[in-house]
Amino acid sequence: MVNIAFTGGGTGGHIFPGLAVAAELKERFVNFEFRLFWIGCETGMDRSIVEDAGIEFYGIPSGKLRRYFSFKTIIDFFKVIAGFFAARKILKKQKAFLLFSKGGFVSVPPCVAAASLKIKVFTHESDFSPGLATRLNARSVLRSGGRIFTAYEETGRFFPEAFRDRITVCGNPVRSVFRAADAAKGRAFLGLESVRTEARILLVLGGSQGAREINELIRAALPELTKRYIVAHQTGPNLSWDLPMTERYKPFPFFKDELPHIMAASELILGRSGAGIWEWAVMGKPMLLIPLCGSGTRGDQIENARYFNQAGAAQMLAGEDVNPGALIRAVNFLAGDSEKRTAMAAASSKIGERDGAKQIANVLAETIR
Repeated sequence: MVNIAFTGGGTGGHIFPGLAVAAELKERFVNFEFRLFWIGCETGMDRSIVEDAGIEFYGIPSGKLRRYFSFKTIIDFFKVIAGFFAARKILKKQKAFLLFSKGGFVSVPPCVAAASLKIKVFTHESDFSPGLATRLNARSVLRSGGRIFTAYEETGRFFPEAFRDRITVCGNPVRSVFRAADAAKGRAFLGLESVRTEARILLVLGGSQGAREINELIRAALPELTKRYIVAHQTGPNLSWDLPMTERYKPFPFFKDELPHIMAASELILGRSGAGIWEWAVMGKPMLLIPLCGSGTRGDQIENARYFNQAGAAQMLAGEDVNPGALIRAVNFLAGDSEKRTAMAAASSKIGERDGAKQIANVLAETIR
């Protein structure tokens, strides 16, 4: 029996790609005895998402990694130390053969613990430039003899020279359901099964927790947006206002298994520019990106959005352009130019050609064999 450990969490962007890799491994080892388990944050969404995917979950204390001083940093420092010892105990008891990390602050203690036990560490970075967690995890990779996977070709230049020969560019892992989505199922979920297949849908996604800024923009622009599109809106669980569902506006706190099908039915997707945009690329969707920016972010979403914009797959609104008027103009422009949307869809599909989940699973499988 080979035991394979996964770690990562804090957001869906650090969990769902990892689950895509886990699913690929399960396909490869149908006739081989192995077991997957996941080490994640003992609080938050991590446990429910992982266990819903049929994978054992072990929670550890988790502290946030900050680039600035805060009194919370002192408390979180002790949480990180506790997380290290908890992860080390789990990895040792479960006899892990290797550890795959999908990043996020919770992944650092398990990666350090695995390297200390001489367990090979593999990590993946979804963003254009590596975050602090990946930079720290890369040291565990180097120490243990594992590999660093990146979504973007250019990401390698952000690492010191000593790490470069450990890097494999593979795109972002995306669950196979996005490659086999059914637009008819998406329309049916939205109550549009009786509407012509030409019904135009604008899908608005603010991430697994929603996005207040995007929600407020949609609220202000909705009367104009619904002239062109049926707006399907993932609002997140903490929406501060209430607009009723209508024939032209379909708000939901959270999309679950139906999300890939709604994407397939959509003509245009509007949202942030985290790891989730690779799911949209796999489906060849034109995008309107509003990256998270400001003092609370390191600028990774700006970098991701700029890459997709320069590749021709997305339009981008940032800075002073993030206002209802600019949003309406951008949507109307794309709605009225079918040739532009077709070109964006082709560029999007080209980015999504790489099957990151398969590539990572291949490397992990070779390591196990």
